[in-house]
Amino acid sequence: MSTRIFLATLGLALAGFTPTAASANDKAIIVLDASGSMWGQIDGKTKIEIARQTLTEVLGGIPDTLDLGLIAYGHREKGSCSDIEEIVRPEPGTRDAISAAVRKLNPKGKTPIADAVEQAAISLAYTEDKATVIVITDGIETCNADPCALASELEAAGIDFTAHVIGFGLTAEEGRKVACLAENTGGRYLQASNAAELAGALTETVAAQPAPAPEPAPKPQPEMLEKNILFTASLTAESSDNDPEGTWEAFLMNGDTPGKDNVLYSYAMPLSEHLDPGRYLVRFSKDLVKVEQVVETSATELLTRNFVLDAGIIRVSVAADEAAEVDDSARFDIKVAGGETGGYGQGTFVVPAGDVQLTASLGEASTEESLVLKAGEVVDRKLVAAAGVLAADVTYSDGGPLVEDGSLRVDVLSAKMSIDGKRKDITGGYGPGNRFKLAPGDYLLRAELGAASVEEPVTVKKGEMTPVSVNLNAGVLNVRAPGAYRIDILPAKADLQGRREPIGGSYGEEFQITAPPGDYKAVATMSGDGQAPDKELPVSVSAAERTEVTIE
Repeated sequence: MSTRIFLATLGLALAGFTPTAASANDKAIIVLDASGSMWGQIDGKTKIEIARQTLTEVLGGIPDTLDLGLIAYGHREKGSCSDIEEIVRPEPGTRDAISAAVRKLNPKGKTPIADAVEQAAISLAYTEDKATVIVITDGIETCNADPCALASELEAAGIDFTAHVIGFGLTAEEGRKVACLAENTGGRYLQASNAAELAGALTETVAAQPAPAPEPAPKPQPEMLEKNILFTASLTAESSDNDPEGTWEAFLMNGDTPGKDNVLYSYAMPLSEHLDPGRYLVRFSKDLVKVEQVVETSATELLTRNFVLDAGIIRVSVAADEAAEVDDSARFDIKVAGGETGGYGQGTFVVPAGDVQLTASLGEASTEESLVLKAGEVVDRKLVAAAGVLAADVTYSDGGPLVEDGSLRVDVLSAKMSIDGKRKDITGGYGPGNRFKLAPGDYLLRAELGAASVEEPVTVKKGEMTPVSVNLNAGVLNVRAPGAYRIDILPAKADLQGRREPIGGSYGEEFQITAPPGDYKAVATMSGDGQAPDKELPVSVSAAERTEVTIE
Protein backbone atom coordinates (compact mmCIF):
# COMPACT_ATOMS: atom_id res chain seq x y z
CA MET A 1 0.00 0.00 0.00
CA SER A 2 2.78 2.44 0.85
CA THR A 3 4.62 1.86 -2.45
CA ARG A 4 1.45 2.45 -4.53
CA ILE A 5 0.75 5.70 -2.73
CA PHE A 6 4.40 6.74 -3.15
CA LEU A 7 4.35 6.10 -6.92
CA ALA A 8 1.07 7.89 -7.42
CA THR A 9 2.05 11.00 -5.53
CA LEU A 10 5.50 11.20 -7.09
CA GLY A 11 3.88 10.91 -10.51
CA LEU A 12 1.72 13.90 -9.68
CA ALA A 13 4.83 15.73 -8.55
CA LEU A 14 6.65 15.23 -11.82
CA ALA A 15 3.53 16.06 -13.76
CA GLY A 16 4.23 19.67 -12.92
CA PHE A 17 7.04 19.53 -15.51
CA THR A 18 4.86 18.68 -18.51
CA PRO A 19 5.92 19.80 -21.97
CA THR A 20 3.27 22.51 -21.82
CA ALA A 21 4.30 23.81 -18.44
CA ALA A 22 8.03 23.38 -18.98
CA SER A 23 10.12 26.20 -20.34
CA ALA A 24 13.78 26.77 -21.11
CA ASN A 25 14.25 27.82 -17.48
CA ASP A 26 12.68 24.72 -15.90
CA LYS A 27 15.78 23.42 -14.09
CA ALA A 28 15.93 21.33 -10.95
CA ILE A 29 18.37 19.15 -9.03
CA ILE A 30 17.50 16.43 -6.56
CA VAL A 31 19.97 16.39 -3.64
CA LEU A 32 19.79 12.87 -2.22
CA ASP A 33 21.11 11.86 1.21
CA ALA A 34 23.31 8.76 0.79
CA SER A 35 24.89 8.92 4.24
CA GLY A 36 25.28 5.83 6.40
CA SER A 37 21.98 6.41 8.22
CA MET A 38 20.04 5.64 5.02
CA TRP A 39 20.52 1.97 5.88
CA GLY A 40 17.90 2.54 8.58
CA GLN A 41 14.58 0.74 8.02
CA ILE A 42 11.00 1.93 7.61
CA ASP A 43 8.24 -0.69 7.49
CA GLY A 44 10.84 -3.44 7.05
CA LYS A 45 12.69 -1.84 4.13
CA THR A 46 15.81 0.30 4.21
CA LYS A 47 15.35 3.96 3.36
CA ILE A 48 17.83 3.72 0.50
CA GLU A 49 15.82 0.83 -1.03
CA ILE A 50 12.66 2.94 -0.87
CA ALA A 51 14.43 5.82 -2.61
CA ARG A 52 15.92 3.55 -5.28
CA GLN A 53 12.66 1.80 -6.14
CA THR A 54 10.48 4.90 -6.12
CA LEU A 55 12.74 7.16 -8.15
CA THR A 56 13.47 4.43 -10.70
CA GLU A 57 9.79 3.78 -11.40
CA VAL A 58 8.51 7.35 -11.29
CA LEU A 59 11.23 9.03 -13.33
CA GLY A 60 9.91 7.23 -16.41
CA GLY A 61 7.10 9.78 -16.61
CA ILE A 62 9.31 12.89 -16.61
CA PRO A 63 9.17 14.91 -19.85
CA ASP A 64 12.39 15.03 -21.85
CA THR A 65 12.24 18.83 -21.88
CA LEU A 66 12.95 19.12 -18.14
CA ASP A 67 16.52 19.87 -17.12
CA LEU A 68 16.82 17.53 -14.11
CA GLY A 69 20.02 16.57 -12.31
CA LEU A 70 21.15 14.50 -9.32
CA ILE A 71 23.62 15.27 -6.54
CA ALA A 72 24.37 12.73 -3.79
CA TYR A 73 26.47 12.94 -0.67
CA GLY A 74 27.98 10.47 1.79
CA HIS A 75 28.10 7.56 -0.68
CA ARG A 76 31.86 7.16 -1.24
CA GLU A 77 33.77 7.79 2.00
CA LYS A 78 33.17 7.39 5.70
CA GLY A 79 33.73 10.47 7.85
CA SER A 80 34.32 12.87 4.91
CA CYS A 81 32.57 16.23 4.69
CA SER A 82 33.72 16.71 1.09
CA ASP A 83 32.04 13.53 -0.20
CA ILE A 84 29.61 15.38 -2.51
CA GLU A 85 29.17 14.36 -6.15
CA GLU A 86 27.14 15.77 -9.00
CA ILE A 87 26.38 12.41 -10.58
CA VAL A 88 23.98 13.68 -13.26
CA ARG A 89 24.13 17.25 -14.59
CA PRO A 90 20.80 19.08 -15.04
CA GLU A 91 20.03 18.42 -18.71
CA PRO A 92 17.01 17.22 -20.71
CA GLY A 93 16.44 13.47 -20.91
CA THR A 94 18.34 12.44 -17.77
CA ARG A 95 15.72 10.16 -16.23
CA ASP A 96 17.45 6.90 -17.18
CA ALA A 97 20.83 8.22 -15.98
CA ILE A 98 19.35 9.28 -12.63
CA SER A 99 17.61 5.92 -12.18
CA ALA A 100 20.84 4.04 -12.89
CA ALA A 101 22.86 6.28 -10.58
CA VAL A 102 20.45 5.88 -7.65
CA ARG A 103 20.56 2.08 -7.95
CA LYS A 104 24.36 2.16 -7.51
CA LEU A 105 24.47 4.36 -4.41
CA ASN A 106 26.00 2.68 -1.33
CA PRO A 107 25.38 4.82 1.79
CA LYS A 108 28.30 5.08 4.20
CA GLY A 109 29.37 8.66 5.07
CA LYS A 110 28.41 11.97 6.72
CA THR A 111 25.68 14.57 6.00
CA PRO A 112 27.13 17.79 4.42
CA ILE A 113 23.71 19.27 3.55
CA ALA A 114 24.76 22.93 3.24
CA ASP A 115 27.70 22.31 0.91
CA ALA A 116 25.61 19.96 -1.27
CA VAL A 117 22.81 22.54 -1.65
CA GLU A 118 25.33 25.26 -2.49
CA GLN A 119 26.91 23.03 -5.16
CA ALA A 120 23.46 22.35 -6.64
CA ALA A 121 22.64 26.07 -6.75
CA ILE A 122 25.90 26.84 -8.55
CA SER A 123 25.30 24.03 -11.04
CA LEU A 124 21.85 25.52 -11.79
CA ALA A 125 23.38 29.01 -12.35
CA TYR A 126 21.00 30.30 -9.69
CA THR A 127 22.26 33.89 -10.02
CA GLU A 128 21.17 33.91 -13.68
CA ASP A 129 18.18 31.56 -13.99
CA LYS A 130 15.29 30.19 -12.00
CA ALA A 131 16.59 27.27 -9.93
CA THR A 132 14.87 24.64 -7.78
CA VAL A 133 16.59 22.22 -5.38
CA ILE A 134 14.75 19.33 -3.74
CA VAL A 135 16.62 17.96 -0.69
CA ILE A 136 15.79 14.47 0.57
CA THR A 137 17.56 13.83 3.89
CA ASP A 138 17.19 11.49 6.83
CA GLY A 139 19.65 13.44 9.00
CA ILE A 140 20.78 16.92 10.03
CA GLU A 141 23.94 18.76 9.05
CA THR A 142 27.02 16.97 10.49
CA CYS A 143 29.80 18.97 8.87
CA ASN A 144 30.04 22.19 10.91
CA ALA A 145 28.11 24.30 8.39
CA ASP A 146 25.03 26.50 8.80
CA PRO A 147 22.25 25.52 6.35
CA CYS A 148 20.05 28.38 7.61
CA ALA A 149 22.65 31.06 6.84
CA LEU A 150 23.36 29.49 3.45
CA ALA A 151 19.67 29.55 2.54
CA SER A 152 19.48 33.28 3.27
CA GLU A 153 22.57 33.91 1.12
CA LEU A 154 21.18 31.91 -1.83
CA GLU A 155 17.79 33.63 -1.58
CA ALA A 156 19.44 37.07 -1.61
CA ALA A 157 21.79 36.33 -4.52
CA GLY A 158 19.51 34.19 -6.69
CA ILE A 159 17.15 35.25 -9.50
CA ASP A 160 14.40 32.87 -8.37
CA PHE A 161 15.97 30.28 -6.08
CA THR A 162 13.81 27.84 -4.15
CA ALA A 163 14.78 24.93 -1.92
CA HIS A 164 12.31 22.31 -0.77
CA VAL A 165 13.33 19.96 2.06
CA ILE A 166 11.89 16.52 2.77
CA GLY A 167 12.77 15.23 6.20
CA PHE A 168 12.77 11.46 5.79
CA GLY A 169 12.32 9.85 9.20
CA LEU A 170 13.48 12.94 11.15
CA THR A 171 12.24 13.83 14.61
CA ALA A 172 10.47 17.14 15.13
CA GLU A 173 13.60 18.57 16.79
CA GLU A 174 15.80 17.44 13.88
CA GLY A 175 13.30 18.75 11.36
CA ARG A 176 13.50 22.26 12.83
CA LYS A 177 17.26 22.28 12.18
CA VAL A 178 16.86 21.75 8.41
CA ALA A 179 13.46 23.39 7.78
CA CYS A 180 15.14 26.79 7.54
CA LEU A 181 16.60 25.81 4.15
CA ALA A 182 13.07 25.84 2.76
CA GLU A 183 11.63 28.60 4.90
CA ASN A 184 14.43 31.08 4.05
CA THR A 185 14.04 30.51 0.28
CA GLY A 186 10.25 30.43 -0.08
CA GLY A 187 10.15 26.67 -0.29
CA ARG A 188 8.43 24.04 1.81
CA TYR A 189 9.58 21.68 4.53
CA LEU A 190 7.70 18.37 4.56
CA GLN A 191 8.00 15.59 7.09
CA ALA A 192 7.93 11.97 5.84
CA SER A 193 7.84 9.08 8.30
CA ASN A 194 7.24 6.24 5.81
CA ALA A 195 7.25 5.44 2.12
CA ALA A 196 3.77 6.83 1.54
CA GLU A 197 4.54 10.14 3.20
CA LEU A 198 7.83 10.40 1.34
CA ALA A 199 6.01 9.92 -1.96
CA GLY A 200 3.49 12.57 -1.05
CA ALA A 201 6.22 14.97 -0.04
CA LEU A 202 8.04 14.46 -3.34
CA THR A 203 4.79 15.09 -5.18
CA GLU A 204 4.20 18.39 -3.43
CA THR A 205 7.75 19.69 -3.78
CA VAL A 206 8.51 18.67 -7.37
CA ALA A 207 5.06 19.42 -8.81
CA ALA A 208 4.59 22.73 -7.05
CA GLN A 209 5.73 25.50 -9.46
CA PRO A 210 5.73 28.00 -7.91
CA ALA A 211 5.80 26.51 -4.45
CA PRO A 212 3.08 27.62 -2.07
CA ALA A 213 3.96 29.97 0.71
CA PRO A 214 5.82 28.20 3.51
CA GLU A 215 3.91 27.29 6.59
CA PRO A 216 4.56 29.69 9.45
CA ALA A 217 7.06 28.48 11.99
CA PRO A 218 5.48 27.28 15.20
CA LYS A 219 5.37 29.93 17.85
CA PRO A 220 7.46 29.32 20.97
CA GLN A 221 5.43 27.90 23.76
CA PRO A 222 5.14 30.40 26.59
CA GLU A 223 5.82 27.69 29.16
CA MET A 224 9.19 26.67 27.67
CA LEU A 225 11.88 26.86 30.37
CA GLU A 226 15.23 28.53 29.78
CA LYS A 227 16.81 26.15 32.32
CA ASN A 228 15.04 22.86 32.86
CA ILE A 229 17.41 20.95 35.20
CA LEU A 230 18.64 21.56 38.74
CA PHE A 231 21.11 18.96 40.03
CA THR A 232 22.92 18.75 43.37
CA ALA A 233 25.28 16.26 45.01
CA SER A 234 25.71 15.35 48.68
CA LEU A 235 27.83 12.96 50.71
CA THR A 236 24.74 11.30 52.23
CA ALA A 237 21.00 11.26 51.58
CA GLU A 238 20.29 12.82 54.97
CA SER A 239 22.52 15.89 54.79
CA SER A 240 23.62 18.46 52.24
CA ASP A 241 26.57 19.59 54.39
CA ASN A 242 29.98 19.50 52.73
CA ASP A 243 28.49 19.31 49.24
CA PRO A 244 31.55 18.72 47.03
CA GLU A 245 32.23 20.62 43.83
CA GLY A 246 33.01 18.14 41.08
CA THR A 247 32.41 17.44 37.41
CA TRP A 248 29.02 17.03 35.74
CA GLU A 249 28.63 15.22 32.42
CA ALA A 250 25.52 14.32 30.42
CA PHE A 251 25.33 11.76 27.60
CA LEU A 252 22.33 11.38 25.29
CA MET A 253 20.87 7.89 25.53
CA ASN A 254 20.45 5.73 22.44
CA GLY A 255 18.04 3.15 23.74
CA ASP A 256 19.78 1.73 26.79
CA THR A 257 23.25 2.84 25.67
CA PRO A 258 24.70 6.29 26.41
CA GLY A 259 26.49 8.15 23.61
CA LYS A 260 30.27 8.28 23.55
CA ASP A 261 30.52 12.10 23.53
CA ASN A 262 29.09 14.23 26.31
CA VAL A 263 26.55 16.93 25.47
CA LEU A 264 27.12 18.77 28.75
CA TYR A 265 30.23 19.36 30.86
CA SER A 266 30.23 21.62 33.91
CA TYR A 267 31.84 22.25 37.31
CA ALA A 268 28.86 24.23 38.69
CA MET A 269 27.33 23.32 42.04
CA PRO A 270 24.39 23.24 41.99
CA LEU A 271 24.01 22.57 38.27
CA SER A 272 21.30 24.75 36.71
CA GLU A 273 21.28 24.28 32.94
CA HIS A 274 19.19 23.48 29.88
CA LEU A 275 19.11 20.01 28.35
CA ASP A 276 17.01 19.45 25.24
CA PRO A 277 14.08 17.13 25.96
CA GLY A 278 15.23 13.52 25.96
CA ARG A 279 16.80 10.73 28.01
CA TYR A 280 20.33 11.22 29.36
CA LEU A 281 22.90 9.47 31.47
CA VAL A 282 24.09 12.11 33.95
CA ARG A 283 27.36 11.52 35.77
CA PHE A 284 28.85 13.36 38.75
CA SER A 285 32.47 12.61 39.62
CA LYS A 286 34.88 13.92 42.21
CA ASP A 287 38.24 12.39 43.13
CA LEU A 288 37.55 8.68 43.80
CA VAL A 289 33.74 8.94 43.62
CA LYS A 290 31.49 8.57 40.56
CA VAL A 291 27.66 8.46 40.64
CA GLU A 292 25.34 8.10 37.63
CA GLN A 293 21.60 8.49 37.03
CA VAL A 294 19.46 8.10 33.91
CA VAL A 295 17.04 11.03 33.67
CA GLU A 296 14.44 12.30 31.20
CA THR A 297 14.11 16.03 30.61
CA SER A 298 11.14 18.09 29.50
CA ALA A 299 10.99 21.49 27.82
CA THR A 300 8.26 22.67 30.19
CA GLU A 301 9.02 21.06 33.57
CA LEU A 302 11.97 21.61 35.91
CA LEU A 303 13.80 18.36 36.69
CA THR A 304 15.48 18.27 40.12
CA ARG A 305 17.81 15.50 41.24
CA ASN A 306 20.21 14.97 44.13
CA PHE A 307 23.16 12.63 43.54
CA VAL A 308 24.01 10.79 46.77
CA LEU A 309 27.73 9.97 46.84
CA ASP A 310 27.79 7.65 49.89
CA ALA A 311 31.22 9.08 50.66
CA GLY A 312 33.30 10.98 53.18
CA ILE A 313 36.13 13.51 53.07
CA ILE A 314 39.75 12.81 53.96
CA ARG A 315 42.17 15.66 54.63
CA VAL A 316 45.68 14.21 54.53
CA SER A 317 49.10 15.76 55.20
CA VAL A 318 52.64 14.38 55.53
CA ALA A 319 55.50 15.48 57.81
CA ALA A 320 58.80 14.13 59.11
CA ASP A 321 57.54 13.94 62.71
CA GLU A 322 54.48 14.83 64.77
CA ALA A 323 55.65 18.36 65.54
CA ALA A 324 57.05 19.16 62.10
CA GLU A 325 55.33 21.22 59.45
CA VAL A 326 53.95 19.69 56.27
CA ASP A 327 56.69 18.68 53.87
CA ASP A 328 55.65 19.60 50.31
CA SER A 329 58.11 17.10 48.86
CA ALA A 330 56.47 14.16 50.65
CA ARG A 331 54.33 11.82 48.55
CA PHE A 332 51.01 10.39 49.76
CA ASP A 333 48.56 7.96 48.17
CA ILE A 334 44.94 7.03 48.94
CA LYS A 335 43.68 3.61 47.84
CA VAL A 336 40.17 2.15 47.89
CA ALA A 337 38.63 -0.90 46.26
CA GLY A 338 37.69 1.05 43.13
CA GLY A 339 40.81 3.08 42.52
CA GLU A 340 43.50 5.32 43.93
CA THR A 341 44.71 8.91 43.93
CA GLY A 342 47.44 10.91 45.61
CA GLY A 343 49.59 14.01 45.71
CA TYR A 344 52.38 15.83 47.51
CA GLY A 345 52.44 17.56 50.89
CA GLN A 346 48.75 17.75 51.71
CA GLY A 347 45.34 17.55 50.06
CA THR A 348 41.60 17.08 50.53
CA PHE A 349 39.73 14.27 48.76
CA VAL A 350 36.21 12.87 48.46
CA VAL A 351 36.50 9.13 49.09
CA PRO A 352 33.86 6.34 48.97
CA ALA A 353 32.72 5.04 52.34
CA GLY A 354 34.51 1.84 53.36
CA ASP A 355 38.06 0.60 53.75
CA VAL A 356 40.77 3.14 52.92
CA GLN A 357 44.54 2.66 52.84
CA LEU A 358 46.85 5.67 53.25
CA THR A 359 50.56 5.54 52.43
CA ALA A 360 53.23 8.24 52.56
CA SER A 361 56.92 8.51 51.74
CA LEU A 362 59.47 11.18 52.52
CA GLY A 363 62.75 10.48 50.83
CA GLU A 364 63.55 6.90 51.81
CA ALA A 365 61.27 6.99 54.88
CA SER A 366 57.71 5.70 54.57
CA THR A 367 54.58 4.92 56.57
CA GLU A 368 51.09 3.56 56.01
CA GLU A 369 47.73 3.58 57.77
CA SER A 370 44.34 1.93 57.26
CA LEU A 371 40.94 3.26 58.29
CA VAL A 372 37.22 2.69 57.75
CA LEU A 373 35.53 5.83 56.43
CA LYS A 374 31.84 6.44 57.12
CA ALA A 375 29.53 8.26 54.73
CA GLY A 376 29.38 11.96 55.61
CA GLU A 377 32.47 11.72 57.83
CA VAL A 378 35.31 14.26 57.57
CA VAL A 379 38.65 12.77 58.66
CA ASP A 380 41.96 14.58 59.22
CA ARG A 381 45.09 12.45 59.00
CA LYS A 382 48.66 13.61 59.49
CA LEU A 383 50.95 10.87 58.24
CA VAL A 384 54.37 10.86 59.88
CA ALA A 385 57.06 9.48 57.61
CA ALA A 386 59.69 9.51 60.35
CA ALA A 387 62.87 10.81 58.76
CA GLY A 388 66.12 12.54 59.41
CA VAL A 389 68.45 14.29 57.01
CA LEU A 390 71.98 13.13 56.26
CA ALA A 391 74.11 16.03 55.03
CA ALA A 392 77.15 14.48 53.34
CA ASP A 393 80.19 16.58 52.44
CA VAL A 394 83.43 15.12 51.06
CA THR A 395 86.92 16.64 51.49
CA TYR A 396 90.26 15.87 49.83
CA SER A 397 91.91 15.60 53.28
CA ASP A 398 91.03 15.85 56.94
CA GLY A 399 89.99 19.49 57.34
CA GLY A 400 91.02 20.12 53.73
CA PRO A 401 89.09 21.60 50.81
CA LEU A 402 85.68 20.26 49.76
CA VAL A 403 85.42 18.03 46.72
CA GLU A 404 83.34 20.03 44.22
CA ASP A 405 83.78 17.77 41.22
CA GLY A 406 80.44 16.89 39.54
CA SER A 407 81.71 13.33 38.98
CA LEU A 408 81.82 12.69 42.72
CA ARG A 409 79.47 9.80 43.56
CA VAL A 410 78.00 9.48 47.06
CA ASP A 411 75.92 6.43 48.04
CA VAL A 412 74.03 5.42 51.18
CA LEU A 413 74.12 1.67 51.85
CA SER A 414 72.62 -0.57 54.50
CA ALA A 415 74.79 -0.87 57.60
CA LYS A 416 74.44 -4.65 57.69
CA MET A 417 75.48 -7.04 54.98
CA SER A 418 73.21 -9.76 53.70
CA ILE A 419 74.17 -13.39 54.07
CA ASP A 420 75.98 -13.25 50.71
CA GLY A 421 78.13 -10.33 51.87
CA LYS A 422 76.33 -7.61 49.94
CA ARG A 423 74.86 -4.34 51.12
CA LYS A 424 71.54 -2.87 49.97
CA ASP A 425 71.70 0.38 48.00
CA ILE A 426 69.39 2.87 49.74
CA THR A 427 69.93 6.07 47.76
CA GLY A 428 72.69 8.18 46.27
CA GLY A 429 73.65 11.14 44.13
CA TYR A 430 76.37 12.95 42.18
CA GLY A 431 78.35 16.08 42.97
CA PRO A 432 78.89 18.02 46.20
CA GLY A 433 76.34 18.99 48.85
CA ASN A 434 74.24 15.80 48.89
CA ARG A 435 71.29 15.78 51.29
CA PHE A 436 69.39 12.53 51.89
CA LYS A 437 66.05 12.06 53.70
CA LEU A 438 66.31 8.73 55.50
CA ALA A 439 64.46 6.69 58.05
CA PRO A 440 66.21 6.79 61.45
CA GLY A 441 68.92 4.16 61.77
CA ASP A 442 72.48 3.12 60.90
CA TYR A 443 73.94 3.30 57.40
CA LEU A 444 77.23 3.09 55.53
CA LEU A 445 78.22 6.18 53.52
CA ARG A 446 80.44 5.63 50.49
CA ALA A 447 82.16 8.33 48.41
CA GLU A 448 84.01 7.64 45.12
CA LEU A 449 85.90 9.88 42.70
CA GLY A 450 88.36 8.58 40.14
CA ALA A 451 90.61 5.99 41.78
CA ALA A 452 89.86 7.22 45.32
CA SER A 453 87.08 5.95 47.56
CA VAL A 454 86.13 5.97 51.23
CA GLU A 455 83.44 4.36 53.41
CA GLU A 456 82.21 5.60 56.77
CA PRO A 457 79.41 4.41 59.09
CA VAL A 458 76.76 7.02 59.98
CA THR A 459 73.67 7.17 62.19
CA VAL A 460 70.55 9.18 61.30
CA LYS A 461 68.15 10.38 64.00
CA LYS A 462 64.46 11.20 63.54
CA GLY A 463 63.74 14.85 62.95
CA GLU A 464 67.41 15.83 62.99
CA MET A 465 70.03 16.76 60.43
CA THR A 466 73.19 14.69 60.69
CA PRO A 467 76.18 16.47 59.12
CA VAL A 468 78.98 14.16 57.97
CA SER A 469 82.32 15.21 56.50
CA VAL A 470 84.06 12.29 54.77
CA ASN A 471 87.81 12.43 54.11
CA LEU A 472 88.45 11.07 50.61
CA ASN A 473 92.23 11.34 51.32
CA ALA A 474 93.13 12.04 47.71
CA GLY A 475 94.85 14.49 45.39
CA VAL A 476 94.56 15.38 41.71
CA LEU A 477 97.13 14.29 39.14
CA ASN A 478 97.25 16.00 35.74
CA VAL A 479 99.52 14.51 33.07
CA ARG A 480 100.34 15.99 29.67
CA ALA A 481 102.25 14.17 26.92
CA PRO A 482 102.48 16.10 23.63
CA GLY A 483 101.93 13.79 20.66
CA ALA A 484 100.80 10.86 22.82
CA TYR A 485 98.31 8.28 21.58
CA ARG A 486 97.27 7.29 25.12
CA ILE A 487 98.18 8.04 28.75
CA ASP A 488 97.90 5.51 31.63
CA ILE A 489 98.66 5.80 35.36
CA LEU A 490 100.14 2.68 37.05
CA PRO A 491 101.29 1.96 40.62
CA ALA A 492 105.02 2.60 41.15
CA LYS A 493 105.46 -0.93 42.53
CA ALA A 494 104.18 -4.20 41.15
CA ASP A 495 101.91 -6.40 43.26
CA LEU A 496 102.97 -9.79 44.65
CA GLN A 497 102.28 -11.38 41.28
CA GLY A 498 104.48 -8.84 39.56
CA ARG A 499 101.59 -7.03 37.86
CA ARG A 500 100.77 -3.37 37.64
CA GLU A 501 97.11 -2.74 36.92
CA PRO A 502 96.40 0.84 35.70
CA ILE A 503 94.34 2.93 38.09
CA GLY A 504 93.14 5.00 35.15
CA GLY A 505 93.88 6.23 31.67
CA SER A 506 92.49 7.66 28.45
CA TYR A 507 93.30 8.33 24.82
CA GLY A 508 94.84 11.66 23.92
CA GLU A 509 97.59 14.02 25.02
CA GLU A 510 96.20 14.88 28.48
CA PHE A 511 94.71 12.90 31.34
CA GLN A 512 93.56 13.86 34.84
CA ILE A 513 92.61 11.59 37.73
CA THR A 514 91.82 11.82 41.44
CA ALA A 515 93.92 9.25 43.31
CA PRO A 516 95.05 8.33 46.83
CA PRO A 517 98.43 9.74 47.99
CA GLY A 518 101.44 7.74 46.84
CA ASP A 519 103.93 7.05 44.06
CA TYR A 520 102.84 6.17 40.54
CA LYS A 521 104.23 5.80 37.05
CA ALA A 522 102.77 7.82 34.15
CA VAL A 523 103.13 5.94 30.85
CA ALA A 524 102.59 7.67 27.49
CA THR A 525 101.93 5.39 24.51
CA MET A 526 103.21 7.40 21.56
CA SER A 527 101.60 5.41 18.73
CA GLY A 528 98.72 3.02 18.35
CA ASP A 529 100.67 0.57 16.20
CA GLY A 530 103.70 0.22 18.48
CA GLN A 531 106.06 1.87 16.02
CA ALA A 532 107.14 4.54 18.54
CA PRO A 533 108.54 3.63 21.99
CA ASP A 534 106.52 4.40 25.12
CA LYS A 535 107.59 7.17 27.48
CA GLU A 536 107.47 6.90 31.28
CA LEU A 537 107.68 9.37 34.14
CA PRO A 538 107.61 8.72 37.92
CA VAL A 539 104.96 10.88 39.64
CA SER A 540 103.70 11.36 43.20
CA VAL A 541 100.26 12.35 44.50
CA SER A 542 99.73 14.24 47.79
CA ALA A 543 96.40 14.57 49.60
CA ALA A 544 94.53 17.82 48.92
CA GLU A 545 97.13 18.88 46.34
CA ARG A 546 97.15 19.18 42.56
CA THR A 547 100.15 17.73 40.74
CA GLU A 548 100.81 18.66 37.11
CA VAL A 549 103.52 16.91 35.07
CA THR A 550 104.57 16.77 31.42
CA ILE A 551 106.10 13.75 29.73
CA GLU A 552 108.62 15.04 27.19
